[in-house]
Amino acid sequence: MATRQSTIDFILEQISEAGVVSARKMFGEYAVYCEGKVVALVCDDQFFLKPTNAAKAFMKEYEEGYPFPGAKAYILIPGDKWDDSQWLTQLVKMSAAELPAPKKRISKPKSGVKKK
Repeated sequence: MATRQSTIDFILEQISEAGVVSARKMFGEYAVYCEGKVVALVCDDQFFLKPTNAAKAFMKEYEEGYPFPGAKAYILIPGDKWDDSQWLTQLVKMSAAELPAPKKRISKPKSGVKKK
């Protein structure tokens, strides 16, 4: 089951005060970005936050889940917590602050040069 657009729209609206937030669709699921960093995944209409020390300390008690088979464990944010915009925003902001900046992509030269 793929994530519904309405789910991702709601989550992005709830965390809009965390900074520059966006989502990118990947294989029917979504990566959630804050300030250019992937902070979470939304898979099967479930919100999986990257496990940072700040998030774990803030939540104190949390459940781990796996966004897809073979994935590392993430913090599963229960749906009833999504309604608390201030709480969710703070959680995303502190997680993003702890995550490293994305690596710069290096462009490869275009192949396709014709040989004579």
